[in-house]
Amino acid sequence: MFHLVLFRPEIPPNTGNIIRLCANTGATLHLIRPLGFTLDLRGLRRAGLDYRDLASVLVHADLESCRAALPGARWLAIETRTGAPYSQARFASGDALLFGGERRGLPPQVLESIPPGQRLHIPMRAGNRSLNLSNAVALVLYEAWRQQDFAGAAPPAAASPPAAARPVGEATPART
Repeated sequence: MFHLVLFRPEIPPNTGNIIRLCANTGATLHLIRPLGFTLDLRGLRRAGLDYRDLASVLVHADLESCRAALPGARWLAIETRTGAPYSQARFASGDALLFGGERRGLPPQVLESIPPGQRLHIPMRAGNRSLNLSNAVALVLYEAWRQQDFAGAAPPAAASPPAAARPVGEATPART
């Protein structure tokens, strides 16, 4: 499966969403210190991270120790305005998908340590700020997993009987 690497994440709810994403996809989450939150039980509950036990989450002192822990991984950096669109990448099981922190992204020296052909971006309209980190991670991870035919996914639940049909109405303006 895949390795999601968050370089110095800062916003606890984003990391909580990504932990849940990892639990649902089988990806391993690697957090690179320093973190913008504590990982003690009380802090985890307050941040909505109390389902950490559903996913594999590893914390590393720095990027070098994370790289050492993943010796065979191909590293792909996902940033806002560099490299090829993520949808053109051919992902492989075992890839490490590297994302920067919410406020600063990946520092230049980290980005430069990734070969240019392994730098990806998420296309956006001109003049907009980047996507929320957990949304960006979800886009890229699900594309990578789709390319692996969703290996390890649970079969769909048995079809439920259709709900009673409701008439489709016209949209009405919201009242202010």
